[in-house]
Amino acid sequence: MLEGVVKLSDWHGYAARREESKKRGKLRGRGLSAYLEWTGALPTETVDIEVDAEGNVTVFSGTQAMGQGLETSYVQLITEVLQIPLKGITIVQGDTDRANGIGSVGSRSAFIGGSAVVAAGRTLIARGKELAADALEAAPADIEFRDGRFFIAGTDRSLSLAELAARQAGRRVRVSATQTPSTPSWPNGAQACEVEIDPDTGTVELLRVFSVDDIGRIINHMIVEGQIQGGIAQGVGQALYEQAVYDDNGQLLTGSLMDYCVPRADQFPTMVNAFDESVPCQTNLLGVKGCGEIGTIGAVPAVVHAVLDALAEFGVSHLEMPLTPEKVWRALRRR
Repeated sequence: MLEGVVKLSDWHGYAARREESKKRGKLRGRGLSAYLEWTGALPTETVDIEVDAEGNVTVFSGTQAMGQGLETSYVQLITEVLQIPLKGITIVQGDTDRANGIGSVGSRSAFIGGSAVVAAGRTLIARGKELAADALEAAPADIEFRDGRFFIAGTDRSLSLAELAARQAGRRVRVSATQTPSTPSWPNGAQACEVEIDPDTGTVELLRVFSVDDIGRIINHMIVEGQIQGGIAQGVGQALYEQAVYDDNGQLLTGSLMDYCVPRADQFPTMVNAFDESVPCQTNLLGVKGCGEIGTIGAVPAVVHAVLDALAEFGVSHLEMPLTPEKVWRALRRR
């Protein structure tokens, strides 16, 4: 990961970029971080899948999306396992009246919940073969499943999932599967960034951000990139802007976004994110690892050390976060 981010960020071409900043009266610094994260808390999850006589497939999961695109990822997994089109698939999340399971916390949803989705899909196929064998008057061992249909091997006699469900009591088939990965997952990676400081105001501008991460197999690249970039944004906020301030009476003074500074989209350069999928995770059905926190974990030290690198020539080696313009400006004038 470290070698990858060094190459991706053109680490060795930094000197020229620093000189260019100097010509404009700016201080430039760079930071590098390598990180290892533990994900997969509460390592058991249950998923139910139901197919009705109209061919609708409903997945019931205890996990709950909070912006990480679980519905999209789960639909992708079901289409792969059942070999059916996207249309007609519904994901029900976090409904305690209809779903079992624990929930979403600690980057466990795809790692554990997604594994349970795949396991439930496979369980549906196995149960469907038993029911199809009875309906088609064949041995279960002679039933094949492909493209959403159950076939008698070597013949054209078959039943679709919908036709099979229509033959059952209640005109539906429902199965359940539980997955418990053998150990947590350990996503890891490296980040590099460069900042520029205006010495007259202490303002820090983020110029370049790069990351290379190992999160095992990736289900949906766009979703994963969004999570990594969102995590980086959160880390930048922690490093440079965000702070809860109280007065001597314990009254919160930064209780609204007018006072509590979070980063905006226009304060970020285009982020460049790369991934190494060469070694799938061995502890779950999907080969995935959690990715919700690693962007934040890497960004905080990378950004802080980039600022300190820019201030090194002024003898500044330590500043408490957040590195606000005022703190940076005062540090420059303590020399």
